[in-house]
Amino acid sequence: MRDTIRLVGVRARGHHGVFDHERADGQDFVVDVAVEVDATAASDSDDLAETVHYGVLAEQVVAEIERDPVDLIETLAERIAAAVLTHRAALATEVTVHKPQAPITVPFTDVSITIRRESPAHPDDAAADESDPLEEEE
Repeated sequence: MRDTIRLVGVRARGHHGVFDHERADGQDFVVDVAVEVDATAASDSDDLAETVHYGVLAEQVVAEIERDPVDLIETLAERIAAAVLTHRAALATEVTVHKPQAPITVPFTDVSITIRRESPAHPDDAAADESDPLEEEE
């Protein structure tokens, strides 16, 4: 079973981009994150340790935006996805990075990239996925 925790509109200033003025002046980036979890254990135990703490996650997203500059929003999205997947309860994530102040010469509302990444299999998942080869022969 997969449930989803969403953070929408996390905003921070970063210095990402291919142009010198983007690196020097910086601009706002807005990030949406969806984290797939199995919320059963957390809801049964009412224990924050069994899920993804969205307050901590929001702070991690901001830290990723504010740290060392990269050229592409694709790279920034990958970096954020990797941070999301460090959470034990995170099974997969979808990260959208918006760059509403992108240096485009025509009127526009937004530029964004959305990526989806899955967590490497947990040891418990691998055992559950293994089938008995003898059962397949019958």
